[in-house]
Amino acid sequence: MASGTLYTFPNNFRAYKALIAAQYSGAKLTVPADFKFGETNRDSQFLKKFPLGKVPAFESKDGVALFESNAIAAYVGNAKLNGENPENAAEVLQWINFGDNEILPNACTWVFPCLGLTQFNKQETEKAKQHIKKALGVLNDRLLTRTYLVGDRISQADISVACNLLMLYQYVLEPAFRNDFQNVNRWFKTLINQKEFKSVIGTINLCDKMAQFDAKKYAEIHGGGKTKEKKAPAPKAEKKAEPAPVVDEEMPALPKEKKDPFGEFPKGEFNYDEFKRVYSNEDTVAKAIPYFWEHFDKNTQSIWFCEYIEDLSSNMSFMTANLVGGMFQRLDKMRKNSFGSMIIFGENKKNQISGLWFWRGDKLAFELSEDWQIDYESYSWKKLDPEAPETKKLVTDYFTHEGDFGGKTVYEGKIFK
Repeated sequence: MASGTLYTFPNNFRAYKALIAAQYSGAKLTVPADFKFGETNRDSQFLKKFPLGKVPAFESKDGVALFESNAIAAYVGNAKLNGENPENAAEVLQWINFGDNEILPNACTWVFPCLGLTQFNKQETEKAKQHIKKALGVLNDRLLTRTYLVGDRISQADISVACNLLMLYQYVLEPAFRNDFQNVNRWFKTLINQKEFKSVIGTINLCDKMAQFDAKKYAEIHGGGKTKEKKAPAPKAEKKAEPAPVVDEEMPALPKEKKDPFGEFPKGEFNYDEFKRVYSNEDTVAKAIPYFWEHFDKNTQSIWFCEYIEDLSSNMSFMTANLVGGMFQRLDKMRKNSFGSMIIFGENKKNQISGLWFWRGDKLAFELSEDWQIDYESYSWKKLDPEAPETKKLVTDYFTHEGDFGGKTVYEGKIFK
């Protein structure tokens, strides 16, 4: 297992690639609290190990010195992230290069002027937008039938590409722009809500309105902006020498976490954690279902039935199951106040999905937060009468994954808890 020191400054998206990889692999990375960009990385001892003075830079306990973010991420990662066979390893490398060559330069061209870090050029910005659309289209097609870019689990390809997309989603990919790339949105939200990502990048809020060039901010950052030329040439040359770290260092802090979407509803007396404990550890029919009906409160909770309405005719059954699994990951923050049972019916290319949910409040929960809206429109939703016999039967059938289900065969059941 790799261990060592990662030299970087706060909020460096290039460093995120390695820090997130380490969370998955278990590598032990230390980021020096006394690192000062412009000082530490120009020290003679630092330059002896890392001649370009670039960050992130990594030194292992064994003396290995690396100064490119993708190389560092590969070193601190593991075979699961980097590809467990030659084909997967090549695909991981392909998507890492795609992110660096097709996404990152255009993201910088578009976003940096909005942060006042570079001058605005309308023609170049429009070109960058078109390149980003093309790149997102490629990703969207790739993710149409896949949960992740390579294989069936998160790889370094996902980590690196997501880090290169981060500033776009934070500042310029407003809802109208990103609406055409639902598969990418779903994948991106899945990633940033993983605990390994969140422990590094915190909570990321997607932008509501596309950021624009702010001439005043640019003037403030670049010394008042009263003249086009600098009198002293040295600072100007220094800025050109290391543009990426300077830019990253001045990126704004991440937005604060949003309030609980369920906060507008009465809390009620139902103990979701206790119910989930009973459901997981006790007999479903003898214990869990009676517990549910004994404690369910129709005044503070509601029960909903859903059915998948989009075409699944091209899906293998495991792909259909992955749709449900991905949805659960993206709804992680709902777990405290909700419970759901989803069933995949049928066989390859003849699948159906339906489910039964209950949660706090009497409204459709997914409409309470933009973060929960990626998947729900793919389903029809019907609020059920908790006192109706039909509802009681559905609760039993979906909690146990057993029943007639109109003659449909159960392929797999998944529980959101």
